Amino acid sequence: MAYIQTIQPEDATGPLRREYENAIFRAGKVWNIPRIMSPNPRVLTASMALYMQTMHAPSPISRAQREMLAVVVSKVNDCHY
Repeated sequence: MAYIQTIQPEDATGPLRREYENAIFRAGKVWNIPRIMSPNPRVLTASMALYMQTMHAPSPISRAQREMLAVVVSKVNDCHY
């Protein structure tokens, strides 16, 4: 597996610090998915914007259905997230 040096929450500054603070607000901690994008905070910001639109914006399917689809896709891809 590849190794990517990440920035720890206590070392984050600027836009990365804001993204980490948002992650802690949403989930209580900074999970590995946002942490792996820490070397490029612009990518993290764009990724989180896509996630928020996908999971929280108005949609013909409910939030619960979207979460269920995410779980199914993760399982099919053998991803523990």
